Amino acid sequence: MALVDQWIEIETGLDPRWQDARVLLTVDDEAHVEHALALLGPAGPGRSGREIRFYAQRTGGAIGPEAVQRLLRRIDEEDIAGTLALVSSDEAPAERVVSRPTLAAEWNAVVGTLPADWSDLLCELELTSSDHVDVAALLTAPLNPFQNGLGKPGFRFRVAHTAGYGASAGMAHRCLTRLDEAGIPGEVRVVRVLSDTHPVGTQGPVWMIGGKTV
Repeated sequence: MALVDQWIEIETGLDPRWQDARVLLTVDDEAHVEHALALLGPAGPGRSGREIRFYAQRTGGAIGPEAVQRLLRRIDEEDIAGTLALVSSDEAPAERVVSRPTLAAEWNAVVGTLPADWSDLLCELELTSSDHVDVAALLTAPLNPFQNGLGKPGFRFRVAHTAGYGASAGMAHRCLTRLDEAGIPGEVRVVRVLSDTHPVGTQGPVWMIGGKTV
């Protein structure tokens, strides 16, 4: 079997996550070893008698699998016979899993950054998919969510600290926990914050965003 075909067979049998492979080429005729070694030059080979060792790597540091094919094809074209064997192979390290904070945890973090005398918040809940909008609206109903001017999947809602129009911070946390339990991902943020307000003749502040009152 041609050397290039032997390599293809070896590569096909490797774990799909393989990162590097150490390969041994045993040349049949010792008289051809030097020539084969020269043809494998880009792979940085090492020789011991009729044996030539070299490395292949998928992500830098050594020649890649396609380059190995090209080099071995040149050796085949020179009618240099031999046997290719896999010495060892390493898998690529597992991808790091980054955990996304829950909506309830994000809310706690947001509230923790607010001034001690905050009184009114205008908040946004942005969902990752419009498929979740209907269920999310039901689960966050106590927040009186609205979509006025948002322009993306999700809602705006108001939170009041002591009095006025808006849900309490604790209610917001409970509603966001419901979304977490339902497996609905998203991002929560405070868009506007007011401190130490004292509404007179009104239930709370009115904000202007994009020329619209919210």
